[in-house]
This record gives sequence, C-alpha cells and structure tokens, in this order.
Amino acid sequence: MTPPTAAGSEPLVDGVGTAVYTVPTDAPEGDGTLAWDSTTMVVVQVSGGGTTGLGYTYGAAATARIVEQQLAGVVTGRCAWDVPAANEAMNQTVRNAGRPGLIDIALWDLKARLLDLPLTRLLGASRTAVPVYGSGGFTTYDQHQQDRQLRHWVEEQDIPRVKIKVGESWDRAERRDRERIAQARRSIGDAPDLYVDANGAYTRKQAIRLAGHLDGHGVTWFEEPVSSDDLDGLAQVRAAVVPEVTAGEYGYTLAYFGHMLGAGAVDCLQADATRCGGITVWLRAAALAEAAGLELSGHCAPHVHAHAATAIPNLRHLEWFHDHVRIEDLFFDGTLDPRGGSVRPGADGTPGHGLTLRAEQAEQYRTG
Repeated sequence: MTPPTAAGSEPLVDGVGTAVYTVPTDAPEGDGTLAWDSTTMVVVQVSGGGTTGLGYTYGAAATARIVEQQLAGVVTGRCAWDVPAANEAMNQTVRNAGRPGLIDIALWDLKARLLDLPLTRLLGASRTAVPVYGSGGFTTYDQHQQDRQLRHWVEEQDIPRVKIKVGESWDRAERRDRERIAQARRSIGDAPDLYVDANGAYTRKQAIRLAGHLDGHGVTWFEEPVSSDDLDGLAQVRAAVVPEVTAGEYGYTLAYFGHMLGAGAVDCLQADATRCGGITVWLRAAALAEAAGLELSGHCAPHVHAHAATAIPNLRHLEWFHDHVRIEDLFFDGTLDPRGGSVRPGADGTPGHGLTLRAEQAEQYRTG
C-alpha cells in the first residue's frame, strides 16, 4: 500500500505535539505507599505522511517538556517506518533523563495508520483475545466501595481475575489488610483468581507471614510484596510462599528486567510500555521473560498494551486498572470491551491502536 506522501518518497515525521490533562479521581485512591486524588495524562501526537499517530502515558506534566525540548527534534524528519531506529536515537538523547516510550507508542500507531492496518496486524499476532484482570481495590476504599467494585467486574463484566491493594500505610495496618482480603474473597465468591498488590510496602518477614492468610483465601498473585529494588528479598519471599510473586512495573531498561530475572525474583514479569521505552522495548522485555521460561503481564494503561499483547506468545494478561480505564473511556473513541475477561484489539479493522482523542471532551481537563 502506498502511503499518502509524494510519489516514490518515504513518509517522514513532520511534527510532534503534546498536551497535558489532569483528571480528578472518582474517589480518593491509595495503595501501600501513596495516596492521590487526581491523575495526569500526557498525550503526544506525531504526524507524518498526512496521518497522525497518538501515544500517551500517565506521569508528571514535565514529561511533555522533555518531549518538546529533547525528543521532538530527534524524530522530526525521520522515516516513519523505522520506529526502532527512532527509539534508539531518542534513548541516546535522553540517557540521563528517562526513556522515550511516549513517542515510541505514537510512532507505532502512525506507522500502522499509514499502512491502513490494525497495529496487531502490523506486529503479527500470536492470539486474538487478550486476558485482563480488574485492578483497583484501593486502600482508601471502605468495605462497600471495595465490594461494589469487585462485584462489578466479576458479576457484571464477567472478569474472573481481580486485584486489590494491600500494605496500607507502609505495612502498619496489617489487621485491616487481612480483613479486606477476606472481604474481597466473599465479594467474588468462587471466581478463580484473587490478586493483591503491596506496592513494596511489606518487610520480608511480614510478607512471608501474611502469605499463609493469602493462600487461605485463594490469593494466587502477590505483587511487589517487598520493594522491587530488593531482588534478594523478592526471591526470598518467592521461595517461601504459595502465591506467585510478581514485579517489574518500575522497569525502565532491559538491564533492569535482566537483573530481576537473573535473581529468580519473580514468577511472572511485569512491564509497562509507557515507562520502559514504549512498545519497542516492551516486546523485548517479553522476549527476555520467554527466554527465562516466564510469562509477561502488562502494567496499567491497558489500551497502550492491548495490540502489542497480541504479538507475544508468553502473555499472562493486562491490568484493567480502574483509574486508567475510566480516563481512557472518557478521552478516547475506540476503547475496548472487557466483558468475558478479555479484549480483542483490532477486531473491527480500525488502523493503528484504534484510539481517537475526543479533543473537545478532553479540553476541560487540559493543564498544559
């Protein structure tokens, strides 16, 4: 297919634009180590060949300034086909500032739209359906809020996997953690998979002590029981408990994932394309995990990951994170339906990752 450019020429990136939006949460939210009442989304649009690709991340508003001041000039004028080359050039430019995942996502979307292909077709699919798990259960929720959210996923959307936050107040509310875990199991009944996420709040001994309670309530996924920087601690907990130990969402480099895998720290690796360098590096992280005999789970921003998730044979699932899903449904046309416990990106044939920004709707939340 000939892209919409001058005859015989390759499509070149000719513009990069950013926008920052801040959206209040629908209720106070918190986990083991943080609390928040709003979420900031940074959107980038990359144009070329008469088409525009869209990428986004959740993070600091300053991310937009990095894109404008350090990355836009690096990708402008480059061939839109060569996303890995652009990713490497951006990595070299911001080696002391972070990772260029935001633009990488938009470049993959642009390339797929230029070729009039769903991104899953461009990447090459290993599967058509991508499992998801409902994620929320914030430590700030009372019993009724938690129960309502979990029942919505399990009973109304038929999602058989759900997760709650634990480790409240840096591990100082263990009794309430235990009560909330038991309440969660009562809410979901016989649904097979109950997960918990401590966000690194527990000590090693505390995580091991609590694991018996987790197993007693059918918890199968114990996310970041201790800090993800404590690889020895993760490995120690993993060796001592029945639930699977998982981590990796804070990985920004392949070396980080390599060290985590080499330490035997996890049963399932997590990675976030908006942090680790975009879809390009997320796929490489999946290959590292596969080489280690492990599966990969996509962290948050589910619509960023959905198409890429179809391309990897060792996918576990994607995190259907309450806060991000709410914002993505609000901001974009083309969002996916998780009913039945999975999403099917590209099924309608829409090019790219299938999302279109509702500019007027989003404008009321714009802060930059």
